[in-house]
Amino acid sequence: MQRRPLGNTDMQVSRLCLGTMTFGEQNTEVEAHQQLDRAIAADINFIDAAEMYPVPPKPETQGRTEAYIGSWLQKRGKRDDLIIASKAAGAGRGMEHLRGGPRHTREQIHQALDASLKRLQTDYLDLYQLHWPDRHVNCFGQLGYLPGDDSDATPLEETLGALKEAMEAGKIRAVGLSNDTPWGVMRCLHLAETQGLPRVASVQNPYNLLNRSFEIGLSEIAHRESVGLLAYSPLAFGVLSGKYLDGQKPAKGRLTLFERFSRYTSELANEAAQAYVDIAREHGLDPAQMALAYVTSRPFVTSNIIGATTLEQLDANIDSDSLTLSDEVLDAIERVHQRISNPCP
Repeated sequence: MQRRPLGNTDMQVSRLCLGTMTFGEQNTEVEAHQQLDRAIAADINFIDAAEMYPVPPKPETQGRTEAYIGSWLQKRGKRDDLIIASKAAGAGRGMEHLRGGPRHTREQIHQALDASLKRLQTDYLDLYQLHWPDRHVNCFGQLGYLPGDDSDATPLEETLGALKEAMEAGKIRAVGLSNDTPWGVMRCLHLAETQGLPRVASVQNPYNLLNRSFEIGLSEIAHRESVGLLAYSPLAFGVLSGKYLDGQKPAKGRLTLFERFSRYTSELANEAAQAYVDIAREHGLDPAQMALAYVTSRPFVTSNIIGATTLEQLDANIDSDSLTLSDEVLDAIERVHQRISNPCP
């Protein structure tokens, strides 16, 4: 599988990354290990986790995802062959069970990192990301920015300073952002250049055929500053596979099981999803593989984070890596996008 550089670091990551947020909720430890084995067999070397996983986040399951990866790492060995990433939760978002309310303060960054390393049973992380900003910001489906009270927001200087300490201690190799904005990325780059703080290597944001908002402001930054996108939700919670169309509710589907995932279920989203599924079927393609191949092909994408609850789904997602979309398919996708632009920001 093709490797791509992770920012300005010396690391090369597979252009597909295994997402793990189902481990510990929709997937057992045995199933998680099977997925990890299958991904590695397919030459995926990049695994992404977070301290708050699995989702939906709950106090009683928090940390299981990292623990399952950790038990697999101990069984498998060869840790240095892999690029392991995790994330530290930010303020709000109903995460009071994490450190009494997670923040990106110096103290909490070190606490969160040490806890993740313990669960993962490793001495270091290759990439440590800020899961969402500690400041008031528009993300998780909020398109427009509305100023809020940032009086208690942790200064980015403090957060990046803590991450620098962790890098100097050998606990992390690189830092990244997630669910962040053009201002956030550029501000971090400015602080790296002017204050000797760590330079962010990547930004993990949503990107799929129903949400191409990354292209508006962040894609140029990704290109010019070598801060590539780690694209999450490339199938829009499975909507782009077509399995939820016409009112279908597959028994083990995420949108069937968890009502909180409503980001990709509007009437306009269904209309756009149907149009994309129609394009795939017209050209003899699997709709999910077409949607994944589109994301992987974008020049600002470093890695496409795939996820699955079954090995069959995982195999199909991995097989998307060998799919090259024709100009005819790409033109058809663009026509739908011009007609229904970003129905799910």
